[in-house]
Amino acid sequence: MKIDHVAIWTRDLEKLKEFYVTYFNGVAGDKYKNVQKQFESYFITFDSGARLEIMQMPSIPLNLNDSLKQYMGIIHIAISVGSVEKVNDLTVRLKNNGYKVVSDPRYTGDGYYESCILDPDGNRIEITA
Repeated sequence: MKIDHVAIWTRDLEKLKEFYVTYFNGVAGDKYKNVQKQFESYFITFDSGARLEIMQMPSIPLNLNDSLKQYMGIIHIAISVGSVEKVNDLTVRLKNNGYKVVSDPRYTGDGYYESCILDPDGNRIEITA
């Protein structure tokens, strides 16, 4: 078995799509639209075959959790960029482009080299080597 995809609701579908395409080399499929439900989505596929579904629908309420604090439920997505240098470079690039860095690159107690940033919607993304 494998996890096929993870889904994220957003208020700005195009902005979130561009973020994952630009910074994580995702490839966006065609936009799906259901006019009756006012639902739109993209599947974004990454080199590994993992996919992210980003979705937009006006009736979905905003998440009231604080992105800078931990809370119950799914808390982050980890994306491996392949090396310590790439973690460092991408973290600096994102910071310079105005994205919030939650934790600078470092080795964790369980052996990962990672940083943590917030995507445009405040979702935690761990960038790992």
